[in-house]
Amino acid sequence: MYKALIEDIFHDPEEIEETTFPATDKDLLILTEKFLRFEIPSKVFLQAIAIADYDGAAAFRYVDNYLTTLKNKNKPKHKKLLVLGASTRFDNN
Repeated sequence: MYKALIEDIFHDPEEIEETTFPATDKDLLILTEKFLRFEIPSKVFLQAIAIADYDGAAAFRYVDNYLTTLKNKNKPKHKKLLVLGASTRFDNN
């Protein structure tokens, strides 16, 4: 317990170096399945595969961001309407 506390005190987040791992064959299959429900340009798919070649996690972020943008783009936009009604409190004599 004390050792963990001491490590937390001297822990410097700037010294942490992120390690990236290429996507596995299973990861590539999952990425492909995510794209199957949508019509996407081939260069987007190839870009995801190229990113997955050196960083699997980044490829999943890329796919998720692209699909979120695509879904929001295709979502019907609701227009806000202001409804004005005549007031019955005032009579025009």
